[in-house]
Formats: sequence, C-alpha cells, structure tokens
Amino acid sequence: MAKALGLIGLIVVLAASLAAAPATAQAGYELLFRNGTLDTIDREAALLYRRDVTNTLKPEAATRDTGDIALSFDAVNAELAQLEFRSDGKTRSLGRFPASVGNPMIMYFYESIVRDMAEAAGGSPYYIRNRVKDALVKPLDPVAGEAVVDGRTVPTVTVSLSPFAEDPNRDRMQGFGDLTLHITMSEAVPGWYMSLLADTAPAGGGAGVYRSELVFDRLEPAQ
Repeated sequence: MAKALGLIGLIVVLAASLAAAPATAQAGYELLFRNGTLDTIDREAALLYRRDVTNTLKPEAATRDTGDIALSFDAVNAELAQLEFRSDGKTRSLGRFPASVGNPMIMYFYESIVRDMAEAAGGSPYYIRNRVKDALVKPLDPVAGEAVVDGRTVPTVTVSLSPFAEDPNRDRMQGFGDLTLHITMSEAVPGWYMSLLADTAPAGGGAGVYRSELVFDRLEPAQ
C-alpha cells in the first residue's frame, strides 16, 4: 500500500501545482487524470492491458517488464482497485489504489517510466519524476482523432509531452533525452485509457533506446 500512497501523493502534488498553471495545462491534466473513470466498471470484472517493452540499454529489464496487467477490485472492499502483473504463468502485485481517484493505470505508467529510465540510464528518480511533473503543468494541447474499437470508429483524444526536450542534462541521458509520452483516451474504452506510450525515438527518425507501450486489451471476468 505504501507504493500506492506514493503514487497518489504525486497526483496531489501535481494538482496543487496546477492551481497557478495556464488553463491549457489544467485541461490537459484533467484529461490525463480524469476522475470517475472506474465508476461504471462492474466490480466483478477486470480490465486487461498489454505491456510491451524494448530497452536496448537493459534488455533483461524489457523481458522482465513485458506482460499483461490486470486491474480488478478487491473482493472485500470493492472501492479498492488492485493491479497485478502477469507473465509466463506468474503474477505479482503492483499495489492497491482508491478507485475513487480514477484509473491507476496512468499513475503506474508514469512511475514505471521513471523507474525504467533511472535503472537503464542512471540518474536520480527524484530528478526524473520532477521533470515529468514540470512537463505536466505546462500548456498541453490535446489532439482529437479516431480509432476502431470493437468494429466501431470512435473519437479519441491524445495528449503528448516531452519532459526532457529542454533539459540541460539531456545529452547525458543515454538517449532518454528524446523521451516523449503519448496518452490516447476514449469514452468508448472501459477505464478511459486506450494506450499509453513512452518512446525515445529521435525526432529525425530511427529507433530509440527505449519504448514502453501499454494498450487496453479487453474487459474480462475477474479471476
């Protein structure tokens, strides 16, 4: 539960920082950390996401972190959402979170990027986390789009941010200076998040050192 409290603490800090932020930043934040995204989900169901990771600096970490992530609800307290990582028939808990704050996949996504970058490229996770926080309180420009969900074309919205684009230390980040985060959301997707992508591919083209993509797969009965 300590990990969950840490992630929620990050959201509280971000919310406080947004008090004096531009309206465009507030609008982007409200999309990314939308409240109520789990309210209509059957408490006996589970949301299943697929995570695929490429990490040329630490290939073994990419293998470790590629798998499925299930979001279900606690059998005793249905207002607690729990995340579980599944791979090769094995499972491990990723924490429990108050369902009232929205879908914790967004918090897991950001924290996994912070951890992966610190592990692969070195540097302080606190510094990395703060740069992500700074990027979130700058003006964000949601981009409208479309996607096919269950055979239907549905509207989407995508928010992108580059936490280290102007960082004075970006040349020391072993390729992570080019990190860009793309979060695509849709009302048609249970839990709101369609995909969450972190990619270090340079703007000029070519492959980057790191890519992590979380994609909503399906809604299934809880195990």
